[in-house]
Amino acid sequence: MTPQELVQESAPAIGAAGASFYFDSDTLARGKELGLDGFRFYFLGRGGVLGDVEPAVVESAFGYFNIGVVEAMWNSAKEIVEPREAAREYLDCASRYGRSKLSGVDGLDEFNDAAESLINGVETAGLALFAGIAAEPLPDDSPARAYRNICTLRELRGSVHLLAVVATGLSVAKAHAIRRPGDVESFGWAPSVEISDDERASLRAADKLTDQLLGPAFAKLSDDQANAFMSGVNAIVDLTTTP
Repeated sequence: MTPQELVQESAPAIGAAGASFYFDSDTLARGKELGLDGFRFYFLGRGGVLGDVEPAVVESAFGYFNIGVVEAMWNSAKEIVEPREAAREYLDCASRYGRSKLSGVDGLDEFNDAAESLINGVETAGLALFAGIAAEPLPDDSPARAYRNICTLRELRGSVHLLAVVATGLSVAKAHAIRRPGDVESFGWAPSVEISDDERASLRAADKLTDQLLGPAFAKLSDDQANAFMSGVNAIVDLTTTP
């Protein structure tokens, strides 16, 4: 498997698995204990690795939300919980989720070795959200560590893809409308968005550029690491996205 094939084959699974704890019942319950509803815990927990910043900074890192939504969620949430504390709580939810889903799975140590080799080899310039989560300490146990690595890898692709979208000249609002047409209003955008063929082509170009930009990091994996990485990704997505 070439590095590009590894990037492309692993991307959908990492995207799905890395987001599966966001609105899990245990995550929502912990947010409620802290005084945060699910959406506010998502904003403050995911963005809290950036620190106590202005909403515009969170908007730049998240990319696809209208600034009005970011301001409302971020400002109201951080009145209740300090952002860095919320980030630690959110990542602790991810760790607990990993333990609940992945305990007893074979090959997680090998997956973690490959994933961390990949993550540690990435140039973080321009990738603020990825850099923030990658800087957080990992748990020692393999199941929690594996899931946390998946979350970090999800932010890696997300941050790189956001750069690629901007590089094509496509607006993030249009990119979001093309990729998630059912979530336009919930992200703060007008429900009726006209998309041209050129804009769809721009998103395809951004997807291709994303794969190209990630290629060098994946190329650093040995054949054994690449096999362990893909086996781990497949096992993790199967166990974290199946009801």
